[in-house]
Amino acid sequence: MKRLLISVLALAISAPAFAKTHKDEYSIPCKTLWQAVHDVVRNSGKYGILSINDEEMQASYNIGGNLTGKRTNSVLLNPNGDNACEMQIQTAYSGLVNNDASDFKKRVDESLAKQGAAPAQKDAASGAASQPK
Repeated sequence: MKRLLISVLALAISAPAFAKTHKDEYSIPCKTLWQAVHDVVRNSGKYGILSINDEEMQASYNIGGNLTGKRTNSVLLNPNGDNACEMQIQTAYSGLVNNDASDFKKRVDESLAKQGAAPAQKDAASGAASQPK
């Protein structure tokens, strides 16, 4: 029991080591993507807003609860020309129970679909194109 407790504590302390920036390319203007990001952060009911900067197209927010612990994440949009945008999601942790970046991206894709602006996107790491689900 003592070993298990020590292992769990070591994992909890090392959680920041799992922090990562996830990058996804969208073939739409950042202004359109920002509307979806803004909608997700403000209206999904999943996030506690820390800051939103419309000019910089950046937001920081909390997610999580009692069982998984609160985590602070952020999202930033970088224009790539007139009709392309990179979304960077900086996560504090993604593990067995949580996949914050993937969950956030899925919600953004759903918001884009509601807006009628859901083009193919590329995972910046792999370069593979995919359609939002």
